[in-house]
Amino acid sequence: VQLQASGGGLVQAGAPLRLSCAASGRTTYHMGWFRQVPGKEREFVAAITGPSGRTWYGDYVNGRFTISRDSAKNTVYLSTNSLKPEDTAVYYCAARAISSARDTRGYLKSQEYPYWGQGTLVTVSS
Repeated sequence: VQLQASGGGLVQAGAPLRLSCAASGRTTYHMGWFRQVPGKEREFVAAITGPSGRTWYGDYVNGRFTISRDSAKNTVYLSTNSLKPEDTAVYYCAARAISSARDTRGYLKSQEYPYWGQGTLVTVSS
């Protein structure tokens, strides 16, 4: 699968922003968003399961981000509001194949995802 992330840019603190991740083909995957700043490990942001659409978020999100899926477009979104300067990072989307209909757990670790998009930079100014 090929993943194309987009939607990053320069925004002011508190402004909304929506990132998109389009997956090639029509297969549904478990999807995740991660972010990374130079010198730090890639950090989990949010995940959505393929079969059920259940969602998970990093502890620091505190309701500011929402992950969602448009199945018709095979696209996952990360909608953000109340952005802070510390949210500045390159945001990556990732995909993992669904092994079965019972495969509904959340995948929160970067090493659990074999497919990655190219990343989109989000810069939040104060």
